[in-house]
Amino acid sequence: MHETPFPIHETGSFRYNAEGPTDSPLPPVVLLHGMLGDLSNWVDTVEALSDNGYRVLAPILPVYDFPLSETGVPRLTTHVRDFVDTLDLDRVVLVGNSLGGHVALLYALDQVEKVHAMVLSGSSGIYETTMGSSFFRRQDREFIRERTEMTFYDPAHATEELVDEMLEIVNDRPRAFRLLKIARSADEETVTEQLSQLDMPSLLVWGRDDIVTPPEVGEEFRDRMPDARLEFIDKCGHAPMIEHPDTFNALTLEFLEELAEEAPLTPPSGR
Repeated sequence: MHETPFPIHETGSFRYNAEGPTDSPLPPVVLLHGMLGDLSNWVDTVEALSDNGYRVLAPILPVYDFPLSETGVPRLTTHVRDFVDTLDLDRVVLVGNSLGGHVALLYALDQVEKVHAMVLSGSSGIYETTMGSSFFRRQDREFIRERTEMTFYDPAHATEELVDEMLEIVNDRPRAFRLLKIARSADEETVTEQLSQLDMPSLLVWGRDDIVTPPEVGEEFRDRMPDARLEFIDKCGHAPMIEHPDTFNALTLEFLEELAEEAPLTPPSGR
């Protein structure tokens, strides 16, 4: 995992970044990275949100740590539920990219009373262009580079270091098997028909040039969720918080500020 400027805390089996005031009246924000992501994806977002008074927690999703039989999106969702419970967080804002968005959706469906709002970016759960089993079989550097570049609008973000990491993963059979299992699990655990149940305020931030979860996926999330707003970022692929962190963070902060003005942090009636 790439290093971040923030310390990694450990509580029980959980490892995470935690920044910002613990006594803030604002809802805590939980950041969930994607399948091939890590905490470094959120460095700019952690800083922007914590500087604006939010308590921000970014757990490491233990993609490779479970027995193969348990590996999948539901098990990662349970991990996040246990993380929120262990840290005794009240109603949270979930911010998820790609697989992290999918985990946020499943968590929200299971724990609706604990989710104040969501910010989803390039989320799986409806449809995504998966890497396919060939990604985990072909150990050809140029092929891996091309697939890594698909994540971004600007291929410069697919650095030599990142391509090396992907090569290392596909050459590690236990890790490659787990990634393949999670990719298949994401295909199976679709939430399309359940999205109408998620009535918490939700912001969808999508790269206009995302080819993993194309723009029409963001539009379908918006159309199916009762209280969702969709914002596109131009010249941006599947990871807006990496390619355009300033825009992503500004949209997220604006959304959270509107929430604070419109809806104080009290449980809505009926939940």
